[in-house]
Amino acid sequence: MKKAAPFFVLLAGILWGMIGIYVRNFQAQGFTSLEIVVVRTLVTAVVLFLVLLFYNPALLKIRLRDLWCFIGTGVLSIVFFNYCYFKAITLTSLSVAAVLLYTAPAIVMMLSAVLFRERITSVKVVALFATVLGCVFVTGLSGATGRLSVGGILVGLGAGLGYALYSIFGRYALERGYSSLTISFYTFLLASFAILPMADLKIIYETCTSDTGMLFFCLIFGLVSTVLPYLLYTAGLTWMENSKASIIASVEPVAATVLGVLVFQESLTVNQFIGIFLVVGAIVICNVDFDC
Repeated sequence: MKKAAPFFVLLAGILWGMIGIYVRNFQAQGFTSLEIVVVRTLVTAVVLFLVLLFYNPALLKIRLRDLWCFIGTGVLSIVFFNYCYFKAITLTSLSVAAVLLYTAPAIVMMLSAVLFRERITSVKVVALFATVLGCVFVTGLSGATGRLSVGGILVGLGAGLGYALYSIFGRYALERGYSSLTISFYTFLLASFAILPMADLKIIYETCTSDTGMLFFCLIFGLVSTVLPYLLYTAGLTWMENSKASIIASVEPVAATVLGVLVFQESLTVNQFIGIFLVVGAIVICNVDFDC
């Protein structure tokens, strides 16, 4: 299972990168970004609850003293990261916000060194540099004139911090003996509680239940963009360091770019190609048997 861990994380990143397909459909239905997040968290929480209920109800049990781990993954990570990311998009630009979001691997590396005594090696630093630079090229920031402001940069870095905190609090939950199913369920249950007051539930319900096709689409959205990748990523954390997992998961913008080319006939620029090469190179470095 340890050898499969990098592939779990890689697949999680690819599945996250496919979210653009679903987002475009929801936007065509008139959904706001916040409403899409609500659908994502609610569907995920309900699906995982049913899976746990029929698969192994014992996995629904958690110790009250460990609740802070799931508040960390659900509220401080999922809700905080989404809020900051969408706010950063309004204050800067999509490309600037995306690059600031992918400061997450650096944040994970630093926090993991302090909290879990993970070593910061030269190989990790090279892989991290290649990842961040690759994301700059893939998202189109290089050569772009994105809007910059102190507030926008701070909020964007907040998104990166929130994104990184899932790995940190998820690690604490794993060390306390919880399975990836349990961690993912309570993550999105608490995230749902935190985000529901911000949305118009009537509009969301009416749109999602307007016909069978839309209801099925919402279910697939939750399964493919959230349930599977978070289960895979959390399972991968069981067998590998946070810093490496975070770098490998940065394949997400690469997957999104390739998907845009294959599905939406978007053009692939030279800069994006360079970015893909850098990110893939970083993933390879993380999986070569160096002393790191």
